[in-house]
Formats: sequence, C-alpha cells, structure tokens
Amino acid sequence: MLYFTHVAVALAVVLSIAVLGRAVARLLRQPEVVGEIVVGLLAGPAALALLGPGAFEAALPDAVLEALTFVAKAGLVLFLVGLAHGLHGDSAGPPGRTTAWVSAGSLVLPLLSGAALAGWVVATGDPAVRGSAPLPAFFLMVMVAMSITAVPVMARVLADRGMSESAAGRLALTSAILIDSIGWLLLTVAVAAGAGTVAGVLSSGAAVVLGVACALAVRYGLRTPAAGRMLLKLPRCAAALLGTAALLVAFGMEHLGMTAILGSALIGLAIPGGTSTPWAGAVATVSRAGRALVPAFFVVTGVTVLTEALTTASWTLIVLTVVLGTLGKVLGGYGGARLSGSPPLVAGRIGVLMNTRGLTELIVLQAGVSAGLLTAPLTLALIVMALATTVMTGPLLLLLDRAADGRTEARRGLRPLPAERPAPTEIPVPTESGAR
Repeated sequence: MLYFTHVAVALAVVLSIAVLGRAVARLLRQPEVVGEIVVGLLAGPAALALLGPGAFEAALPDAVLEALTFVAKAGLVLFLVGLAHGLHGDSAGPPGRTTAWVSAGSLVLPLLSGAALAGWVVATGDPAVRGSAPLPAFFLMVMVAMSITAVPVMARVLADRGMSESAAGRLALTSAILIDSIGWLLLTVAVAAGAGTVAGVLSSGAAVVLGVACALAVRYGLRTPAAGRMLLKLPRCAAALLGTAALLVAFGMEHLGMTAILGSALIGLAIPGGTSTPWAGAVATVSRAGRALVPAFFVVTGVTVLTEALTTASWTLIVLTVVLGTLGKVLGGYGGARLSGSPPLVAGRIGVLMNTRGLTELIVLQAGVSAGLLTAPLTLALIVMALATTVMTGPLLLLLDRAADGRTEARRGLRPLPAERPAPTEIPVPTESGAR
C-alpha cells in the first residue's frame, strides 16, 4: 500500500510540474508543450542538485522511478495512437507536385545534415558520445532524428497564428505528415539494424511481423458490424478496448526486441480513416488519456538521461547539432518550396514551419535510447536542438510577417500619387461701377 501511495504522490508531483510548465509557456507565448518539455526535463536534475543524491534517492527510489517509467511509456503509446491516426489526413491537400518538392527538400537535406553530424561524432572518436551501436544503425538513427517534424506542434502553431488555411500552412502540414510517415519506416529499419546479431535481427523482424499482423487484425475487426454497434452504444468501452489493444501490441513488440513506440504507431495507422471518421472520437479519447500521462516521460528522461548527460556533453556537440538541424530543415523546406514555384516569402514560412520539432522528436529519441542507438550526451544535444528549433518558430514567422508588411508599404510608397486638381478660379463678382 505504501508503495502505491508513493507512486501516486510522485505522479501527482509530475503532473503539477506539467501545469507549471504550461503556465510558463503561455507567459512566453510559446506552445504549451515546450514549457512541459523544458520544465519536466530540468525537474529531475534540479531536484538532484538541491536535495543531494541521498535525499533524492529517498524521494524517488528505483522502484518508484521504474513505475513512473512504465506510466510514461504507456502514456506515449496511447498518445501515439492518435498521432499516427492523424497521418491519414482528411481533406485534399496542396497539389502533389508541390508537396513532393517541399517534402523532398525537407527530408533529404536534414538526412544529409544528420549524416554529417554522425560522421563528425565518429571522426572525433569519443566513445561516450558514439556508443557501441552498429555503425549503419547509428548513422540511420541520427539521420532520422534530424529529419523529423512535429506535426502536432506545427498544427498548434498554425492554429494560434491563424495560418491553418493559408497556402504555406497547408503545404507545410501536408509535407510534414508525409515526412514523418517516412521517418517512422526509417526508424523501424534503424532499430532492427541496431540488433547487431543475426538472432537480434530475426527477433526484431518477428516483432515487426507480429505488429503488422495484429494491426491488420485490428483494422478488419473495427470494420465489422459488431464493432460499429459497440462504438455507437458504448463509445467509452470502444475507446478502452482500442487503448488496451495498442498497449498489448506495443509491449509485445518491445518484449521481442522492437521499441513499443512502433507498435502503437502501427495500431494508429490501422484504425480506418482520418480524423473525421466514426472512430475519430474513440481515438481522441485514447490520445487524450495518453497526453495526460506524457509529462511523466519528460521527468523520467530528465532523471535517467540528462542527469548524466549534463556533465558529459560538450558545447561543441550541442551547437553543431542545433546549427545542422536548423539549416537542414529551413534551407531544405525553403529550397523545396521555391522549386515548386512558391514565392520567396511563402517559401520562407514553409522552411521555418518545417523546422518545428517538439514532442515528436522526443518520442523518436526515446526509441533510439531504448534500442541502445543513442548515448546520453548525443541525446541531450538532440533534445536541445528540438527545443531550440521549436522555440524559434514563432519569432522567425513574426520576422517574416514584418518583412512582408515592409514590402507592402514599400510598394505603396512607389505608387504615383493622384494628380492634384487645380483649385477652382474665383469668378469676380461685378461691382456696380463695373456693371455700368
């Protein structure tokens, strides 16, 4: 009983930290998830520094931290069901050729910047940063981490700025959905390649086969009349069954050597239709339940990863990661938009929007850490990159808006002024003497 009380108190503290983070983000006019991430990540190292190792261990013993880790992982699984389901899309997006150019630019250049970062890490030869992952898996993992764009955070930024229906907003969001879909596939390959041994690769392959088979079973099961009747009569029960299926598949795949995140993504993709289908309500319920528990993931990551990484990561690594991450996305998105025929200012907005990462990046990094592909120092550098690129989205968009307003004013100033009409000449009124 005391153990469960301790876990409940720890979870309550974690959720309170999330509330504080959201409040700080609102004050700074940033997406709330940015505040949750920053405050949650720093909570563990700050508590350790203030309390000391002994008191910190008493406040958060290993058994309680393990329970919080399980809760955090379950929250990620449930949240990712909604995120993956949203990749279906609903309405007709921008033209295929335009989307293809923007997606190609925003994917290929970041992949190359990720390869450059991985190559630099290997060239420096620091084992604390490089780790022991197989070289191909390490390169692919870093490349994927640099190429991800956070669809949920981008959608929130677009809504807050009234850009959801703009040409730049729709094009950026459609391209981000396509890029993240490819990113999940590449992540699967990286995790499977990271197994190293033949037995490990076979186990990862078996996990993927199991996940795909379960996802297909869920897909066909949800299309049956019985599932439709349950959805109409017992929507909460349908949502609970959906969440349970996601958890079982995710943790089953993890048991076989594949990250649980990929299992939940498969279930989310297996649910029929997009966000306007009958199952959208059940998916939203599952995703909200997961979203409520996700702050535990930030705190656990801060305790297990950042506590060690803060003393071992170099500023050179962090700065290089941020610079390469920013240039890859901004220039890639801008170049792709320009090749598709978009005007410079629209292309600039697209490049800035594609640079948004946030929570999706952290989910990918968690998969890399769980698979042993990323070390703590490199994870810290990638987390800083994700936060920096997300935070700079709003200010950069504001600068582009001001530049657009300045050009409009300049064009107005070059227009010829309307010709002045001559003042009417006064007609002299004849006097009596003049009349005579």
